[in-house]
Amino acid sequence: MKKIFNPSSVRRPFGNYNHGLLVPPGASLLVTSGQLGIGLDEKVPEDVGAQAELCFEAIKAILTDAEMSFADVIRISGFVTKREDFPAYMAMRDRYTLDPKPASTLIIVSGFTRPEFLVEVEVTAAKLFS
Repeated sequence: MKKIFNPSSVRRPFGNYNHGLLVPPGASLLVTSGQLGIGLDEKVPEDVGAQAELCFEAIKAILTDAEMSFADVIRISGFVTKREDFPAYMAMRDRYTLDPKPASTLIIVSGFTRPEFLVEVEVTAAKLFS
């Protein structure tokens, strides 16, 4: 369904993602809002890995409601407050993403709506329904 683009004239991706994915005509598109690391109980874990897991679990629930899965994700945007949180975030991203790996961006930000939030994740997914 999706065509991968990693041109030889561009440096290979730094991690488990692709530079570009082409979605065929007729695919349904799902765009999520940014998901934060907060549970239904309103608790916010102190570490970025646990917060990222909550973000990806929320995204999983949204994908499921849309009759999609992480295999349909074509783009992930992650936002963290500290450079040293990259490895924990990327480990969680890699745990949830499936092949073909989506395009991915990770940005350091100065903060979120509440100071205890360390990470936010949003995705775009596309799927052909028969």
